[in-house]
Amino acid sequence: MPRTDAKTYRSRVKKPDDFDRFWDDVLRQAAEIPLAPEIVPEPLRTSDDIETFQVFYTSLDHVRVAAWYCRPRRRAERTPAIMLLPGYQMDPPIPKEWARKGYIALSVAPRGKLRSLRQFNPGYPNLLTHNIVDRHTYAYRGFYVDTWRGIDFLLSRPEVEPTRIGVTGSSQGGGLTVTTAAMRHEVRAAAAGAPYLCGYADAIELTHTYPYEEINDYLRLHPESREKVETTVAYFDGTNFADRIRCPIVVNIGLQDNVCPPETGYELFARIGASDKQLYPYDGHGHDAGRIKHSAVVDRFFAQHLRGER
Repeated sequence: MPRTDAKTYRSRVKKPDDFDRFWDDVLRQAAEIPLAPEIVPEPLRTSDDIETFQVFYTSLDHVRVAAWYCRPRRRAERTPAIMLLPGYQMDPPIPKEWARKGYIALSVAPRGKLRSLRQFNPGYPNLLTHNIVDRHTYAYRGFYVDTWRGIDFLLSRPEVEPTRIGVTGSSQGGGLTVTTAAMRHEVRAAAAGAPYLCGYADAIELTHTYPYEEINDYLRLHPESREKVETTVAYFDGTNFADRIRCPIVVNIGLQDNVCPPETGYELFARIGASDKQLYPYDGHGHDAGRIKHSAVVDRFFAQHLRGER
């Protein structure tokens, strides 16, 4: 059975007064760096119906970021696009399935991921706590921007319809979906599954499952740093980005999730600023958050908002 208090849990997450100013300054810094996109054909990963490419572009701190890019051979001159964002430990997949559904698809590997680790590689575990006492150097500062710059890459492509861009992912990918939809208003629709990186301060009390337990491990070694850690993570908490979301969004959570507690999902959803939003809580499901059942919901959602189907 689901936790009876999940909907009424009182969150500890507070938004810093200078939150918007901090992130607007980070975006300004990123915008000053040329994207320098590169697209490299991958004939061995290309098929009769799908063209596959390696992609590279430059992000914050001049870190070169890799991605996979797939597009259907048969497509309109301008085609809707989906950006797929990865989980914490997963390698970004080649997004052929999204391309087979008729979308141009970009699967981003933010810094530290396979093919994007030459200049930054804190390893796993360690990404979650790398420089966690300083918001200006915390690992997720660049990691977030790497995903947002994926939108710039899509906007640079002549085959992409710029008014029909969606973003999706699960776990860390769900959290990145939230922050990307919040900071990039070019995103037309977003689907966030089991969103991680939302409710840091809540989650480290509600669960002792990794990856969040990495923070508890860090605090056991550095108890004197608790205040600095809590100050830093407030700037990166998806819950504090949520009120900036304006596009239609669906969120799915598992009511028995011991990785991303459902309390954090309910709190995130309550703070989302979009008027067109829908929460799908799945009883009997853990961190999978009902993914198999929910995939049909996501397909219909993007078909409606990106292709205009009813």
